Amino acid sequence: MSKQHLKKFIGFGIAGNFAHHLEQAGESVDFVNVEVEEENAPKGIFPFYLPNSDTFLGTYPLSSETIAIQNEDENLQMEPEVALICELVYENGKVIDLIPNFFTAYNDCSIRRPNAKKISEKKNWGENSKGISSHIIEIDSFEKGGAMDNYHIASFLKREGKVYEYGQDSAVLTYNYFYTKLKDWIINKLNTQLDNGPLENLNDHLKNCEYPKGTVISIGATSYTDFGENNFLKKGDEIYVYVYDKTHYSFEQIKNMIQENNTTQQPHISKLHQKII
Repeated sequence: MSKQHLKKFIGFGIAGNFAHHLEQAGESVDFVNVEVEEENAPKGIFPFYLPNSDTFLGTYPLSSETIAIQNEDENLQMEPEVALICELVYENGKVIDLIPNFFTAYNDCSIRRPNAKKISEKKNWGENSKGISSHIIEIDSFEKGGAMDNYHIASFLKREGKVYEYGQDSAVLTYNYFYTKLKDWIINKLNTQLDNGPLENLNDHLKNCEYPKGTVISIGATSYTDFGENNFLKKGDEIYVYVYDKTHYSFEQIKNMIQENNTTQQPHISKLHQKII
C-alpha cells in the first residue's frame, strides 16, 4: 500500500490498551478524570493525522525509514505497536462498520510533553514523526482463530553498534481489547467520544475530513523494558519494531536478525526499521 494511498486515510491511535504503558510513559495522570467502561478498558482515541486539515495534524507524519528530531531538548520515545489498516463505513454521518483489512508494525513515536492539553500535541510534530512498516500483512479474519493469534510485537534500539531490547516482547492477544471487543469499542468511540481533557471529539474530525473511507489505527504500545523506559531517542539511533509469527520465529531469532544486520524481508513478519535523524 503506497504512501499516496495512505495519505487519504485518517490517522487514529488508542491510548491505554496495554497494561502499565501509560504509567511508564508518565501519562496516566492525563486521564485521571476520564471515565472508562471497565477497569482495563482503553482510555480513548486520539487523532494523529487529519487529511486536508489546515492544523498541525494535516501534515502527513508517517515514514517507513526515518524519525526526525526537530528539537533536541524534547524527549522522544518509541512506542512499538500494531497498526490496523481499515475501511470505514458510514450511515447518516455515523460510523456503522469498521473493516480491518491489513495489519503492520508501527511506531507511535511520542514527545513527552507534560504540559500538553491534548494527546495529539505529542504525536505529530511534522513529517517523519511516526513509523509504519511498508510490509503489511493481510488479515484473514479479525477474530479468535485467525492468523493474528500467533503474532508477537518485539522492539529494539541499536545505539553505537549495540542492540538493546526497548519494549517487552508481547503477544497481540495480550492487548486489553482486541478482535470484536476492540472493533465494537472503536466504532462506539468514533461516534460518541467528546472533547474531554486530553481527548477530542472524533465525529467532528471525521466530518471535517469529509468522512474518509479508510483509517490507520494504532492499537496501543507495549510495556517498556527498563532500558526503553529510561532511554529517550538520540540522533544516530536505529529503531526496530517486529510484528512476527511466534510459530515461525523465536524472539532470539528476531534479535539475531538485527545483530547480524539481516535486512532481508522474511515471510510472516512485518518489520519497521527507522533511523533517527
